[in-house]
Amino acid sequence: MKTFLFPSDFSENAKHAISYGYSLAKQVKANIIICNVIIEPAEIPQTGMVSWPMVESGLLLKDSEHELDILKKYLEGKEETISFNPAISCISEVGTVTDIINNVSHIHDIGLVVAGTHSNSGLGTLLLGNHASKMIDFVKKPLLLIPTSANIGPINKIAFATDFKNPEHDLECILKLTRLARPLNAEILITHIVDDGGHDSEFQHRVDKFMVNVSDKVNYPHIYYRVVNAKHTNNGLEWLCNHGTIDIMAMVHRSHNFFDELFNGSHTQKMVKHIAIPLLVFPSN
Repeated sequence: MKTFLFPSDFSENAKHAISYGYSLAKQVKANIIICNVIIEPAEIPQTGMVSWPMVESGLLLKDSEHELDILKKYLEGKEETISFNPAISCISEVGTVTDIINNVSHIHDIGLVVAGTHSNSGLGTLLLGNHASKMIDFVKKPLLLIPTSANIGPINKIAFATDFKNPEHDLECILKLTRLARPLNAEILITHIVDDGGHDSEFQHRVDKFMVNVSDKVNYPHIYYRVVNAKHTNNGLEWLCNHGTIDIMAMVHRSHNFFDELFNGSHTQKMVKHIAIPLLVFPSN
């Protein structure tokens, strides 16, 4: 993960996410691109009849570049002479959020996209309203969502939550996760949420086989497995985040799995809004 992409709308939430990501980039020796998107009117609700003159787009781009320069200088103020300091570059473009993020990610071989969970302030450019769910659905790179409550500091343990229904892709994601965990010397905890009745011997055999494959193919000694008993998946994940001494929760975004359960419905939406640790989302294959 040599380069991180930071989408920003210059809000306090986004600034906190960038500060968190900057600290992480220093630890793993990754460079940084800060990106601001001037959103096309088509992406803004109830603006189908609005057209933006070129001169207005030009003024918005100038404002964006000015704010990006301020943000770059803010990060440069954190540089130290005795440690790695990420190279920082800035990009400002007009378009849709996910299209620009995916295009920049492809061109610059981005390893990780780091963004705030939501924002209702700032220039009203990148994260107008809440674009987190749209980024989860459409961004093609690993996406690290940072809540405002996330503490900036060492990362010691990353939980990878899975239902073991797609072990081949899970293994690919764990290989990618190892690239992040290795320079941090962080533990990777592979976890599964099961109801109070536990799981049968056939499922246990599938888990054992998966862990053997992890041991054979992932050259990293700090990988463990743990079952969490809970009646509902989101309750188990919430317990793990609050009581499992986890610094980052990671999972794969696939349709019809417990990730959908986590993000759909009023109860689970409330949980996401109040989750206290960063959420790392791997795109589906």
